[in-house]
Parts: sequence; C-alpha cells; structure tokens
Amino acid sequence: MENANLYTNFHRFLDLADGISEDTLDRVIDSQKPNQCCTLVYSLSVTGPPKAMMLSHDNVSVPWGGRLGLRGSRGRRRCPPEEQEVLVSYLPLSYMSAQLFDMWISIFVAGALYFAQPDALRGSLVDTLQEVKPTTFHGVPWVWDRLLDSLKTNQLASSPFRRRIDKWAMWLGLRTNKRGRPRVPRPISATPCLFLKASLGLHHCRQFFNLGLGLPRATMDYFLSLNMPIFELYGLSESTGIHTLSRQQDFRLLSCGKSLPSTHTKMQREDEEGIGDIHIWGRNVFMGYLNDEENTQEKIDVHGWLHTGDLGFLDTDEFLYIMGNARGEPDRAASSGERINPNPIEARVKRHIPIVRYVVVVGQDAPYLCALLTLKCQVNMDTGEPRNALTSEAVAFCRHLRSQATRLSDIVYDGDPVVLEFISQGIDAANAEVSSDSAKIVKWTILETDFSVAGGELGATTKLKRAMVAKIYQTEIERFYKEDEES
Repeated sequence: MENANLYTNFHRFLDLADGISEDTLDRVIDSQKPNQCCTLVYSLSVTGPPKAMMLSHDNVSVPWGGRLGLRGSRGRRRCPPEEQEVLVSYLPLSYMSAQLFDMWISIFVAGALYFAQPDALRGSLVDTLQEVKPTTFHGVPWVWDRLLDSLKTNQLASSPFRRRIDKWAMWLGLRTNKRGRPRVPRPISATPCLFLKASLGLHHCRQFFNLGLGLPRATMDYFLSLNMPIFELYGLSESTGIHTLSRQQDFRLLSCGKSLPSTHTKMQREDEEGIGDIHIWGRNVFMGYLNDEENTQEKIDVHGWLHTGDLGFLDTDEFLYIMGNARGEPDRAASSGERINPNPIEARVKRHIPIVRYVVVVGQDAPYLCALLTLKCQVNMDTGEPRNALTSEAVAFCRHLRSQATRLSDIVYDGDPVVLEFISQGIDAANAEVSSDSAKIVKWTILETDFSVAGGELGATTKLKRAMVAKIYQTEIERFYKEDEES
C-alpha cells in the first residue's frame, strides 16, 4: 500500500503549495515572532523522564552556517552544485547537534545532504563517505575511534616502504600543524596523507567536528598529522547545540574553542586551579522547559545565564576547556571525600595501553577507585555487536609485545601473561602521573566483550552510558570490594 505521506519525487512535494494562497502564507509568516516557540527538543535524563525544551524562532534562526565557517554562508554567494557544501546524515535527528548540522545548517547554506544507511554505525558509514565525499564531516567520539582503527588497519596492510613514507609524512604534518593553526599543506608530504584520507572518503573535507566528549590527545594528534584537525565544540540542547567552537582561526588542542559571537562564558565558584562551574549567556540559550517553570528557573537565573552543570576553565585567550561536570558523574573516594573527575584518569590509561578501547573508572562512595577495561575488538557489520577477534591494530601491538594473542578470549580466558603484564604496567604508569592517592586505580579487570549500542553500554549516538555500565557490570564492580569485606 502506498504511503500517503511519502513523496518519492521532490516536485510532488513542491506541488503541495499550489493550494495555498500568498495571503495565507503571509499571515502564517507574520504570525510567527522571534521569541515564540519554534520546536521542542527532548533531552533524555538518567534520573527521570525526558524533558521537553522549548527553542524559539530566534534560537533556530541564528546564522549557524556563518558561525561554523561553512562555504555556502560566506559573503560571496556560490551556486550549487559546483561550490556546494556536502554533508552526510547518520546520527539520530533527536540528537541536538545532529539536527543542527543535518537540518538547519544544510538549509542555511543550501547544502546537499545525503542520508546514510540505517546500519551506518555498524560499519557501512565509510562506504557512504567514499561515495558522497563530504566537504564537512561531524563525528561522535565512537566514530572517530572506528575511523582511526580503519586508518591504522590500512597502514598495516601496506608495504614496509609505504609505511615508512606514511610515518615520515605524518611526522612532518604533525610538526607543521603544531607550530601554527592547521592549514592545507603544500609540500610533497601531503600526498601520502591524502591517500589515507581518501581511504575514508574524506579527501574533499575542509572541516572536521567532534560532537561529544573531548577526544584523547593521541587521537587528535593522529588526525592532525594527516592535516585533519578535529574541531571540538561545546554546547547543550539548552544552548541550541553549540556555544563554543574550535575553528581554523581559533584552534588549540584539547580545547573546545571560543564562545560564538554575541555569546558569553564565565566561571563561577572557581577552585584553586581556576576550575569552576560553567555559565553561558546568549541568543542560543533556550526559552525553558515546557510546562516546568521550577526546573527552568533552576537552570536559568534572573539575568539570563544558563547554568550548564559542567566544570571547566578559560585560559588567558578565552579558550574553553571542559574538566567534567558537577551533576554527579565524577566519582568520590569515600576515604577522603575528594571529588574525582574520571575523564583525565581514563584518558591516561588509554594513552599508556593502546589496545584498550574503553576505560570506566568506578568507585562511587567506595574506599578506592577501580577500572573496567575493554579491548579493541572487531565489529560484526550485520548486528553491530563486537566480535571476539581483536582489531588488526591490537593484534599488531600484541605481536610487538611478543604475544600470539589474536582474540579477546586469549587474554581474558587463557590469561595471556605478556598482555596482562603490559596492562598492569600501563595502570602503574598512569597512577604515577597523579599526585593524589585517591585518584589512583587500585584494581582493574578486562571485560569479556567490548561496549556497543546493541549491548546497551552505548547510547544511540554511541555516547558511553555510565549508569547502564554500572548496572550491567554490577557483579564485576562488587567483586572489586568484596574481597576486602571478606578479609
């Protein structure tokens, strides 16, 4: 049966306007005011039902394209398709930042938007990128991690001579880009990097954005060496998706960039290190929660400042750095009462143990901190579930350690002594970089599977769901502290 709401031809969709008079259209346009609600966006909450947030016409009509530096929005208009911005939509449109990039910005710059297959996050995304060749690409941390795996796998499959050329070109690219703001390279070293970018379908891309928590320094450096600077941004659904942004002219590693024009950022209740609660103000701040005046007043003060609940600091040049949040996510070591931000700890462990995919620090109200580790495993392209087989990069690293492990079970069940000893040394090295004993990982375990959307540990946008991880692996967490109770 044909769906009455499905239009396979764009001209049929345009024909809907034939029965609407110009007077009717003018009345509808005139009735809309900038301060009126334009759309509702729902935010999922761990502790309660979803909240409906009201975004005004003014929130939505902020010239996002120009602020993001997309080509179609610059002063001199360029006609599609020769100079058209090309984007790929693969994240759920209920995700605020995805809606911003895929809908509003695409409309503003008259861009060409291509929709990926439903199984994009299970492995087909690269196929779409290779076909479409986007000019701007936005990814969540999970996607950047998988793209990194793909690039390293391609390098391992190349000849030794090619790997040496790639290594030299990437070293030169990283050194050049760290000296100043990233730019399109001119020397011959750009050619090998271009081949690697082309393997992902990203060789036409001029801008790369990360939507979500900050990426590890090693990941940022790797892509930067390919002249692919990943621009971090910061924002909430309550701030219409974006508040600060890294761009070509405002780029610093590990920073979320500077506040958008006509917006402001300030820190409240700063500690001795200058880290405080992030408050933001501007046209991007939402109207409030639908039919919920109490929570709206708690979120926005009388002066219009939005209390984000996140922790961070501004450097001397007004670049914003996110250090965690004040809404209960950071763990606390009960023995000292000190609040511990897990993100830097987890990043350190990943840096010292390259075969680790996820690190989740646990220990809320416990005597000490422990860690759940997952190793880098291949993904079943049909189901999106992690396989037992390790990635090519992980296998190559095991060979470097003189281990013959090729599967997760070789390490978890068979207890590969070489890999386990290396992981133990990595944990010790990460602990050696902290000054407080309460921020050290005392115990750790390798889980029997990598995290995935299908497994429930990751959300629809592949964001780590800490509360769900704690619930799924409650037995493993309790085992950390049970031995102490028995003794």
